[in-house]
Amino acid sequence: MDILEIVLNVLFVLGSILLIAIVLLQEGKGGGLGNAFGGAGGEAFGHSVGGINKFTGWVAGVLMLTALSLALIGNTGA
Repeated sequence: MDILEIVLNVLFVLGSILLIAIVLLQEGKGGGLGNAFGGAGGEAFGHSVGGINKFTGWVAGVLMLTALSLALIGNTGA
């Protein structure tokens, strides 16, 4: 196993655990399904996004990049 693959696997596992913890720590917005789409649209069009939401986005982005990198490394090794 390559050292890069080991590092990416560790980052992926840690990122997954961190993302689960962050999502569980966020407070619910309430309002049901009708408010779910309205809240997302409001954030996109000018409402400020809290610090924990930005951090969640960054962690999710890193998680996606590590998953994509692991998939590309796995495909080239075959």
